[in-house]
Amino acid sequence: MAMIDCGSSADFKPSRAIKAMGRDKLDYLFITNADQDHMSDLKGLEDAGIEVVTLLRNPTYTGEEMRRIKLVSGPLTEDASWYVNALSTYTENVTAPFNTSMGGITYKAFYNSYGSGYGQFKDTNNLSFATFIKYGNFKMLFPGDLEKAGWTALLQRADFRAELSGTDVLMASHHGRESGYCEDIYKYFTPSCVVISDKPIVHKTQEMVPDYRKVVRQSGVRVRTTMKDRHVLTTRRDGWIVIDVDDENFTIDTEYHG
Repeated sequence: MAMIDCGSSADFKPSRAIKAMGRDKLDYLFITNADQDHMSDLKGLEDAGIEVVTLLRNPTYTGEEMRRIKLVSGPLTEDASWYVNALSTYTENVTAPFNTSMGGITYKAFYNSYGSGYGQFKDTNNLSFATFIKYGNFKMLFPGDLEKAGWTALLQRADFRAELSGTDVLMASHHGRESGYCEDIYKYFTPSCVVISDKPIVHKTQEMVPDYRKVVRQSGVRVRTTMKDRHVLTTRRDGWIVIDVDDENFTIDTEYHG
C-alpha cells in the first residue's frame, strides 16, 4: 500500500481509513510538502500502530535543517516532530523498491535542493517533492506546494521538462492558489483535467479555476457520476474524487454531483 501525503480533516483521517481496511502497515509514504496540511495525521499513524516502512521525500535537507525551517513559524506540532525525527532514520527501501513492487505502478520525483545558492531554497513550498505517478498510459503529477520560483528552477532541467510530457492529470500546486500557478509548465504538456484539493474559499488567491480551465484539453474528462465533461475538479465542490486506471484508460467518479 502506498499513500501520497498524510493530511486529515474533521471527517477523514488516513490512519482510520487504513485500519478500516484491516491493515497495520503502510509500505510507502510520500511527503510532497513538509507543511502541516500535508502531514497532519503522521502522529495518528503512530498512535494507531501503523508501521510506515518507506518514507519518500526531498532528500536534500536533514532533520535538523527542516526543524529550523519549521521553528520560524512557531513550535513544532507532533506531526512535524514525527517528520523531522524520521528524516534521520528512514532511507528508501532497497529490498522492495516502489517501482518494482507495486504491480506496474511507478513513480519519478523531482525536487529543488536545500541551500542558499542559485536554484536552491530554504522554504518548504519550493522544497516540495514533485511526484509523477504512472500506470500503463496514465500519468498524474502531485507537485506539493511548489511556487512559481520552484517551478521555474525545475524547468531548467531537461529531464523534468521531458517528464511533464504526457501528464494526464495535474494536482494543482498549493491547493489551487495563485502562488502555485506557473504558466510556463504548460508549454510542455496539456492535462486532461486539473484537480484542486481545497477548502471553502477564504482567499482570492484560491480563485484560480478559470486560469486552470484555460490550460486543459478542450474536451476535458467525462465524470461518470454526472456524465458531464469537466476540466477542473475540486474537493470543495466534488467531495472525494476517485480516479480508476487500467492499462489504456482512466475514469473519474466523484462524491457529489458538482
